[in-house]
Amino acid sequence: MRIGYYAHHHGSGHCRQADKLAALMPISLRNTFIVFTSLTIDAYTFTTIKNDQIIRLNAEDEREDDILAGRAGKYWQPASLHYSPVGNHDIQTRSLQLLNAIQQHSIDLMIIDVSVEVAMLCRAASVPYLYVRLAGIRDDEPHLNAFAGALGLLAPYPKALETSETDDWLQQKTLYLDFLPEKSAKSISYDAFIVSLADLIKDDNNGSNPATKFNLTDEAEQNPKIITVIKGYGGHEAIDAKLPKLREMYPDALIISLGPIADNKRSYVDIAAQVTDVSPFLMHSDLLIMACGLNAIAQAYHHKTPLVVLPDERPHREQEVMAEALIAQGRAMSWQQFVDVSKNPPSLGNLLTSSAKPDSNRVSNNTVDETNTKTAAQALMDSFVEYPAAKFWFQDWLLPKLDMTPK
Repeated sequence: MRIGYYAHHHGSGHCRQADKLAALMPISLRNTFIVFTSLTIDAYTFTTIKNDQIIRLNAEDEREDDILAGRAGKYWQPASLHYSPVGNHDIQTRSLQLLNAIQQHSIDLMIIDVSVEVAMLCRAASVPYLYVRLAGIRDDEPHLNAFAGALGLLAPYPKALETSETDDWLQQKTLYLDFLPEKSAKSISYDAFIVSLADLIKDDNNGSNPATKFNLTDEAEQNPKIITVIKGYGGHEAIDAKLPKLREMYPDALIISLGPIADNKRSYVDIAAQVTDVSPFLMHSDLLIMACGLNAIAQAYHHKTPLVVLPDERPHREQEVMAEALIAQGRAMSWQQFVDVSKNPPSLGNLLTSSAKPDSNRVSNNTVDETNTKTAAQALMDSFVEYPAAKFWFQDWLLPKLDMTPK
């Protein structure tokens, strides 16, 4: 089957998920995987998907010449849609772009990540689709309509992290793909990691960050307790606000800030840096502090490194629900739990590893077995290759995996 993937333009995470799924297809068939997005070309660089496989859609922003605004109120707004301006020429164009490209590329099945409006367009045009169901409480009428209109739902996280507030029928209609690992993840030794930190300290001290007290070229200081704070660009201020307290609790730790940081908070960390691969930090840190974005948690989830979660405020409580599930599962702590535990020195060993020099097992001690993380997603992508037609795929492959059938 030929698969189309609609990737929402808010953040780069939706395009990244498309990239990860395409990587699971045989190389000879990847060029049949078509991505539809209005994300700009400089906002995300695909590693698996070529430029000629990407349909760049017109924007869907409101215009001054719209007849009705996108959210026009109860008596002017269809209950099945979140956002639907009337007379918007950009949206008219993108709708034609999408439907024409589906026909021109002979798309058999769309994966929609995420847009209620695109889902309803596909259903009205009789285009079969799977809908990506993100974490959070999505029980509003537009979402429920999009879910009902799909052949099936895809959850890009483990079922163990599903909230109990999700209706039974939604869980029954969902394929849980688990977290997809980053293709570019690297594994390096602890010693090599320390060398890289020494280089980051040198680079950072040549900038505006105050000189750190650590000298990692000194053998006596080559095994510090390492706390890594990972932030994206969608609300790092809330995590930055915790840095003074973090430094107060752990004055002797090597604190690393990855991502954006407020100028007035740089003095509370030893390294402030931007990196393209956080994998070494996930493997070799003694503690991770981060928000609950899907891709960030996907990278951290399969490591044993203790995790403190500080969810950003998002629509549908997306990050809060993910944080609650991680905490309930015992995989993470809230900030308050972390502060409470840190007040009791005998309990500190539950968070930070011993300061003894790590041996060659350091990586394996901080990483869990990831051999099964691709299983559900790989089976899904393999099924697209195995079945040439969407009807037989739906009847013979998908329905037997769901705990429900259509009438």
